[in-house]
Amino acid sequence: MHVMGIVGWKNSGKTTLVVELVRLLTARGLRVGTIKHAHHDFDIDHPGKDSYRHREAGATDVIVASGARWAQVHELRGEAEPELDDLLPRLSPDLDIVLVEGFKRDRHAKIEVVPAAFEGRLLTLDDPHVIALASDAAALPPVSVPVLSRSDPAQVADFIMAHLGLGTV
Repeated sequence: MHVMGIVGWKNSGKTTLVVELVRLLTARGLRVGTIKHAHHDFDIDHPGKDSYRHREAGATDVIVASGARWAQVHELRGEAEPELDDLLPRLSPDLDIVLVEGFKRDRHAKIEVVPAAFEGRLLTLDDPHVIALASDAAALPPVSVPVLSRSDPAQVADFIMAHLGLGTV
C-alpha cells in the first residue's frame, strides 16, 4: 500500500486538493483510500441515531452496516490518540494508494499545500519528508523540492503516481 501525505497549515486548501486527487486517481483506475487527521473533537454520528445511543451507553466499538456501506466508530475512552501507523492497517489491503490529510509530523512522503496568499513559514524547511510543494504563490522562499501548480491537480496527481511508481496516465 502506497501512502502520500497532503499537509499544510490550517485553511491552506488541503481538503480541496485531496478531493480533486481522489477524483483524478480513481478515474485513472486506482483504488484510493483516505485518512484525515482532525485537531478537534468530531462526531460522524448524531444524537438520536441507534449507533449514537450504543456509544452513549458505553460501547467502545460500533459498526453500522448496510448493503451500500459500513462504518466503524471507535471511542478512545481515555486511550491515547492513534498514530498513523495504527490506522493504516484498518484500511482495505487492496488499495493502491492512501492519501493522508494532516499527520504533518509523521515520517511519510508528503506534499505541502501552500495558499496563493502565502505569508508564513513552510513545513518543507524543517521536514525532510516533504517531497514537493503544491502552490500558486507568487513569492516563495527558495526550496529544494519541486514546486507544483496548486491550480493544476492533474500535475500533482502525475507527480504522485511517478514518485510512487504507479505508472502513468
